[in-house]
Amino acid sequence: MSTAIQENAYNYKVVRQFAIATVIWGIVGMSVGVLIAAQLVWPDLNFDLPWTSFGRLRPLHTNAVIFAFGGSALFATSYYVVQRTSQARLLSDSLAAFTFWGWQAVIVLAAITLPLGYTTTKEYAELEWPIAILLAVVWVTYGIVFFGTIMKRKTSHIYVGNWFFGAFIVVTAMLHIVNHISVPVTFWKSYSAYAGATDALIQWWYGHNAVGFFLTTGFLGMMYYFVPKQAERPIYSYRLSIVHFWALITLYIWAGPHHLHYTALPDWAQSLGMVMSIILLAPSWGGMINGMMTLSGAWHKLRHDPILRFLVVSLAFYGMSTFEGPMMAIKTVNALSHYTDWTVGHVHAGALGWVAMVTIGSMYHLIPRLFGREQMSSIGLINAHFWLATIGTVLYIASLWVNGIMQGLMWRAVNSDGTLTYSFAEALSAAHYGYIVRLIGGSFFLAGMLLMAWNVWRTLRVADYSRATAAARIAEGAH
Repeated sequence: MSTAIQENAYNYKVVRQFAIATVIWGIVGMSVGVLIAAQLVWPDLNFDLPWTSFGRLRPLHTNAVIFAFGGSALFATSYYVVQRTSQARLLSDSLAAFTFWGWQAVIVLAAITLPLGYTTTKEYAELEWPIAILLAVVWVTYGIVFFGTIMKRKTSHIYVGNWFFGAFIVVTAMLHIVNHISVPVTFWKSYSAYAGATDALIQWWYGHNAVGFFLTTGFLGMMYYFVPKQAERPIYSYRLSIVHFWALITLYIWAGPHHLHYTALPDWAQSLGMVMSIILLAPSWGGMINGMMTLSGAWHKLRHDPILRFLVVSLAFYGMSTFEGPMMAIKTVNALSHYTDWTVGHVHAGALGWVAMVTIGSMYHLIPRLFGREQMSSIGLINAHFWLATIGTVLYIASLWVNGIMQGLMWRAVNSDGTLTYSFAEALSAAHYGYIVRLIGGSFFLAGMLLMAWNVWRTLRVADYSRATAAARIAEGAH
């Protein structure tokens, strides 16, 4: 009876759709990631075709894991959380449905155009202008549904998780629209409205804040709901969560120039990005500590709850990557790390360790509740998934840390006569074994996602069987 009441009170259909899309796109995006990791080990896997070259598949991978996998997870959890904490149904079922199908259309168009070579060449903003416009329309609609639901809430209070979701929606719209202002030349080709160092600055204002708001602030909204729910404890400090929110959104927006150290960007702008990045460590760790301390009195649950393990380990990786990022923003450190695999390792410490793990934990909490089950079909499979994901992430990032520091040192080494000690080919050859370990780590993570898909399918099959049985009993009783 309670499930039926909730179905009428809340729109769970769109949440279910986005949750299943999260799992599917996660496998697709990570499969492409494993393929391009393999191409760096065995270059023949480019197949001498333009559509399967690393240069075209790499943006396909980043768009698939960020926007298809991560975006679907954010839609699913924000729609679920805003309804539950506002005690109100989504503003409009039809607009919510449009956001689902519109978002899937953007993803499919990206999957078609990027391998064909249609690209703006801007990192994380490669989609050409017709798709960018569609994305903007879908996103504005998303904002209308989300904030409209908050306006019709039946509670006086707006839960802190919704503040994070709301900020992520507003700032992502601003970043996307400003960075994509361009002059169309043909239907699939445009040129940026900005030029030179200005274009670079706006791109990395966008690029770093795509990380800061899309891949951090939105997922913190997820953390602030699902960690307390899974731990069955209130958030450690609600006051700290509010301080965390305002400090984070005030500081993050300034950090982008640290991507442009030692470039044509004015030195003052580079220094500003560095200083803001270092200060950003404080609110980031404040949020991490708040999430961790929520487990006070509940640490024993980690022994038998792999879902909670996913969520807690994601917080550990969040703390680690938000320490590493400010350190890499320091100019002297950046002189060693820039353009090396260390940067790629840092990105994946956040992407796999933080974003993917908090998403996976949230989905394991969410999916059985959406389909009327008490828990996932197999806790053992969740446990296996946790170890595959954790070991895979550690192998991945450790191999690239070693590669990156080695590359930086080899590139800087000079002989007594001032000539370079190592050629680029020698540095590339030295990185080969690190690429093999990275491939193994990525394959582990993908294997865990396949286990998740199997577990979700088993859970849905049992849910469908239970519903069919209940319907048959009701019909039988009616006769």
